[in-house]
Amino acid sequence: MERGLLWLPLLGLFIWLAWAGWNEYHKVEAYKVWAANFDRAKYDIYAVLGQKGDLLTWGKPTRQGPVNLQSFSLKDVNSLRLLVNGEAVELATEPVNKSGNVCLEFTLVETVVLIPFTEVSLAHSWGKHLQQDLRL
Repeated sequence: MERGLLWLPLLGLFIWLAWAGWNEYHKVEAYKVWAANFDRAKYDIYAVLGQKGDLLTWGKPTRQGPVNLQSFSLKDVNSLRLLVNGEAVELATEPVNKSGNVCLEFTLVETVVLIPFTEVSLAHSWGKHLQQDLRL
């Protein structure tokens, strides 16, 4: 009886891990369908981002597909910054700090848009690419 009670939390952990994997798999599959319409796209647990020409679209990933989708044109961007833990990082050089709260900050005519990323290197490569698009 005691052995069964000792294994019960472990069984619960395995069930939770299986559910979390199933949930993430369906998010990624819904993202793949959504991303097919874009020239360039990214997925992570915080946000999905897609670029089609000069239009950026982002939202939150779910099993049914991205929700809370918002879009803006790169023509409306006044400035672009990479923020790591709330501090601006130069896009010209590779960031030294490889962890923390990471996002790209777009300053538009009327508002500021923050798009979160899980990895500094991914945000940095997107920032460099978008900065080149802004110069054209």
